Amino acid sequence: MIITIDNELTLRTIALEDAEAVFALTDASREYLREWLPWLDFTKEVADTTAYIESCIKEHATNSSLSLVILFKEKIVGITGFNNINPNNKIGTIGYWLGEGAQGHGIMTKAVKALLQYAYDVLQLHKVEIRAAEGNMKSRAIPERLGFVKEGTIRAAEWLYDHYVDHVVYGLLVSEWQQQK
Repeated sequence: MIITIDNELTLRTIALEDAEAVFALTDASREYLREWLPWLDFTKEVADTTAYIESCIKEHATNSSLSLVILFKEKIVGITGFNNINPNNKIGTIGYWLGEGAQGHGIMTKAVKALLQYAYDVLQLHKVEIRAAEGNMKSRAIPERLGFVKEGTIRAAEWLYDHYVDHVVYGLLVSEWQQQK
């Protein structure tokens, strides 16, 4: 699957051929990403990224998630998609990360906006959620910028290497999305 956002930005279903590029991006941004992502210490070589991509492909085959590479000027700069798709409740949870060098270009806001369009038009979801660590202001700015409603905080939601972090939960209903358009 390919979602073309503009002449510089595209989302594409992650593939095994992406393993080296995704690992190189992860490795180059390791310290930057480690502040908020709990899986960096488990991603030590290309084989770890390959295993991650294989799990993404399996989950996509069961329609329980969708992982996409973010291509900016034809180069992989991050990952986004639906970490979880609940077809019974018609709720999808968006996750994302961007390499340090790609920050500050509006890439993630555009990518998430495209995912919202896909969620409501193609997947026929009723609600999309985004969860971000309370202190991760860059990540929280995305749903706030796109009109999500802050629904609450989950205490001690995630173990981050040596401490727990709370997650702020944001939600956007299809009716709210339609009103924005």
